[in-house]
Amino acid sequence: MTKTPLTFAEVFGLPLVLDLRTAAKALGICPATAYRLIRSGAFPCTVLRVGHHYRIPTALLMEALGVEEVPVLAEDIESGVVHAQTIEEEQ
Repeated sequence: MTKTPLTFAEVFGLPLVLDLRTAAKALGICPATAYRLIRSGAFPCTVLRVGHHYRIPTALLMEALGVEEVPVLAEDIESGVVHAQTIEEEQ
């Protein structure tokens, strides 16, 4: 049985390279299914073999999930805060 997949916020907090269990969780599948997909060549992104372990680059997994990594600039955050404060004051 599959546990709850990772949330959007959790995906952005991941390290550069993932173990197979974490990648499977992000995909919402069990590790056994992930292993089967790797063996059949159907895993949705590139999988690295490091010794006896599989590692999945987070950027490639995010791309397979359709998640774009967009840079956030400090100026954009500041503008958003000012905008939110303006709306709050108008109410």
